[in-house]
Amino acid sequence: MDISYPPETEAFRTEVRAFLAETLPPDWTGIGALDEEAAWAFARDWRRLLAERRYLSLTWPEQYGGRGLTKLHQVVLMEELALAGVPFGLPQDTFGVKMLANTLLRWGTDEQKAHFLPRIPSGEDTWCQGYSEPDAGSDLASLRTRAVRDGEEWVIDGQKVWTSGAHHSDWIFVLARTNPDAPRHRGISFLLVPLDQPGVEVRPFRMMSGQLHFNEVFFNGARTRADLVVGGVDNGWTVAQSLLGVERGEEAATNPILFKAEVERLVELARLYGKDQDPVIRQRIAWCWSKVEIMRYLGYRILTGWLKGAEPGPESSIAKLYWSEYHTKVTDLAMDIMGLHGQVPVGRPPLRTYRTDDPGAANSSASWSTTYLIARSGTLYAGTSQVQRNILAEKVLGLPREPRAAAG
Repeated sequence: MDISYPPETEAFRTEVRAFLAETLPPDWTGIGALDEEAAWAFARDWRRLLAERRYLSLTWPEQYGGRGLTKLHQVVLMEELALAGVPFGLPQDTFGVKMLANTLLRWGTDEQKAHFLPRIPSGEDTWCQGYSEPDAGSDLASLRTRAVRDGEEWVIDGQKVWTSGAHHSDWIFVLARTNPDAPRHRGISFLLVPLDQPGVEVRPFRMMSGQLHFNEVFFNGARTRADLVVGGVDNGWTVAQSLLGVERGEEAATNPILFKAEVERLVELARLYGKDQDPVIRQRIAWCWSKVEIMRYLGYRILTGWLKGAEPGPESSIAKLYWSEYHTKVTDLAMDIMGLHGQVPVGRPPLRTYRTDDPGAANSSASWSTTYLIARSGTLYAGTSQVQRNILAEKVLGLPREPRAAAG
């Protein structure tokens, strides 16, 4: 296995490191070291710098505001940002920069690309994802939100749930049923819908960590233009599936970096609480370290397929199942190390609502106890652990499909 990078990407790595050296203060240890207000202020200013350097749109064609570089350049950028402890934009950029932009580049019309793509890095439009419904989460093809053509518009009725950051967004890409007579996976369309209109209601709800992140979104006669269908009418399921591969390569490169930094914080936590000589604690920490190393090599395998343009396969389910279940164990250990101190959150909780706390975060009880709660959600979002096991059972082991309950 050759895990070295070609010269042209190493030259780009030098550029990124020079940019980081020029813009970050000499005593920088990561965004996690800042208090909450300062961290959000930094993140907003940092996003502006990334947009100005066209790092947010690195692989897009130049005509849409990108630099026309390769996926491997994107991986190098994500690696260096993770190592430096700085974010790639703001939380909603997951949906705008990563998901929607790549979807438009593959499926969008020339008019859609020309209008929407430049508005994403500029911050003019902020996006969220409208997929899951109360009765259509893991079984997304059973969604009931419908869109009916009315002249030059689509009229949308239904409900979405677990919509991350909808209360901070002004656009949503929605899967809606446009042909109720078609089979389940057909007759679904991928629509671009403005949220600021009378027919849309966004209701945030509080997570068990105390954070406001998820929302319910209700559509009651909401409207969008007829030409804001991506990939063609009734072809939304195919378009939606292509989103599965968008983050695969970046996560394969950055997850091991972030989880390794977390294990290193865990070692310091054990020292802080005088547990670093406890043989059971040492054994559990060693287990965590070994799992992160396995994650790194699993990441190389996934990254290779992604760079070759391969469609997402069972390895995506392996990776999702692996890191999400691992994260519940490492945060269990952190809570065991802190004991009763972990039950009294003190300090700054994480800014992010997924995976690890930010690099540079203090070993506070608030950081670890909130991450402990967040880790539980990791086994649910982006496909539950049960769904991932079913995929592996069917596609890798060749076991029969799980019987579907009869409709009634």
